[in-house]
Amino acid sequence: MEPPLPLAGLNILVVDDDDDSRFYITTVLEADGATIMAVESAEVALKVLPELQPDVLICDIAMPDEDGYTLIRKIRALKPDIYGKLPAIALTAYGDSEYRSRALEAGFQTHVAKPVDPGELVAIVADLVASYNN
Repeated sequence: MEPPLPLAGLNILVVDDDDDSRFYITTVLEADGATIMAVESAEVALKVLPELQPDVLICDIAMPDEDGYTLIRKIRALKPDIYGKLPAIALTAYGDSEYRSRALEAGFQTHVAKPVDPGELVAIVADLVASYNN
């Protein structure tokens, strides 16, 4: 018997304005069992959030119109009892400690620099979900 996929049963919302990034993240996470909804803006993310009820949010920081910092703050304020606990990963091209601190202060649990290794991304998502389910 094959071992279960590490992300089986997870609904993940991916928010990134870059088509290639959305495709890459979706492909990697779906290959490990996750169900992905990938959207191109914070505005669309806020519209699909109540219906999707994701287990994890993966969000780019640098997006036009509304950045990832603003989006996570809005999500956390929506229904704090539900979205205050939503595991959220900031995915950004800016990997230094200043951006990491800003992401954590805004409400993300972790900060990952692009490009991210596929195995590392899966492990980060699995570990984050496991820490929230314990």
